[in-house]
This record gives sequence, C-alpha cells and structure tokens, in this order.
Amino acid sequence: MKSNQLIQKRPVLQNKLLNQKSVTNLMPKQKMQKKELTTFKGPLLHISPAEELHFGSKETGEKKCLIVLTNVTKNTVAFKVRTTAPDRYRVKPSNSSCEPGTSLDIVVSLHGGCTVSLHDRFLIMAAEMDQCAAAGAQELTQFWKEVPRSKILEHRLRCHVIESSKPSTLPLNENSFSIPAKSNEDLHLQLTQLLQANRRLQEQINRCVWFQQLTLLLVFLLVTISTYCFYQLHSPTN
Repeated sequence: MKSNQLIQKRPVLQNKLLNQKSVTNLMPKQKMQKKELTTFKGPLLHISPAEELHFGSKETGEKKCLIVLTNVTKNTVAFKVRTTAPDRYRVKPSNSSCEPGTSLDIVVSLHGGCTVSLHDRFLIMAAEMDQCAAAGAQELTQFWKEVPRSKILEHRLRCHVIESSKPSTLPLNENSFSIPAKSNEDLHLQLTQLLQANRRLQEQINRCVWFQQLTLLLVFLLVTISTYCFYQLHSPTN
C-alpha cells in the first residue's frame, strides 16, 4: 500500500531532518528557544508541536517542518491532514493510520518558490478504528465516509515564520558595549574600596571608644585615690 510505504520511509525522512537541524545549531540560542516543541495531549493522539509550525524565512531557507503523532489508545487511529493552502504545501503522509502505542512522523514541506503566510492553517483529523479493521488505502477511504462526526478529533495548527537576525541600523561605536562593562567594573571596585575604608574606620572608632573607657576608668581611680589621700592627710589624728 502507498500509505504503508510512506510510513516505512520514516527513518530516511528523520535523517534528512536531523541533517537540517544540525545546521540550525549554529543559530543563536534565543532563536532556538523559540522553536522548543510543546505537545497537545488529546484523547486519541499526542500532537507535537501543539500550536505552531515554524518555518524559516528566505534568509534561513528552512522549508520543512515535522509533526509527530503518538497513538495513546489501544486501537489503530486513522488520521488526515488538511491545509488551507494545498497549493503551497506538501504533506506526507496526509492520509494514513497510526498503530497503538507508536509514533509517526508527518513531513510538511513548502513548495519551491512559495512563501509561508501567517494565515495558513493545518487541520489534523483523527478517529479511532475497530480492532479488526484493516488500515489500507481503500479501507481508510471507506472508514472516513462512515465514521460519525462526533467521533472525529480535530486539532488545528498555525504557521509561524522565524525571521533571521539582522544587525541594528543604529550607528554604534566599537567601544559602545565596552563602556557599560567598564563602568560596572569601576563601580564594583569603588564599592569594595568604600567597604574596606568603612571597616577600617569602624575598627578605629572601636579602638577610640575602648581608649576612652580605659581613660575614664583611670581618671576615676586617680580621683578616688587622690580623694582618699587628701582625706587621710587632713583628717584629725586620734
């Protein structure tokens, strides 16, 4: 069956996509963080990404996206992928099935010369099949004709374009970024010096207070001794 042959080609498609992802590793980290995948956890399928398909701009040249479907049921799940712009995108496979507990990759590629529009949408339709049902092309066609609308899961994805990083148009001097860093270092050094000076002053104040207390104690003892001596000298002898 044609659909089964497309599923068997999954490792080859994965290798091609991995080679393309290795090129994107050279991109800035901030841009890569924008492409972190989230997962929509539905009752039949887990769909990743959950909301957006990230395509590159003309500068980046990234024209393929990967949709991963994971069957979380105990039966085979049939699925179809539709788009609002079928003349711009190629989806493989677009009408197939996913076995219980397995994952399947769907490659969405942009036709040559076409550009991504933010208004483009993708619709993933899924429905659970009977255990004894076959999953060939004819069986799937008949299945979608007979399956009730209430048993069909629908999930929509929108398109997102990752713009390439462009240099700022504002004129900047070569030392424009080094000045704030240098100022921060100077402020840190001055703050350290002030803290050290404050500590030395505090130590000096503590020593002065200690000397004052010692001086007061000596003065008190001297006054006491002087008073006692004066009293002894001028007191009448018995």
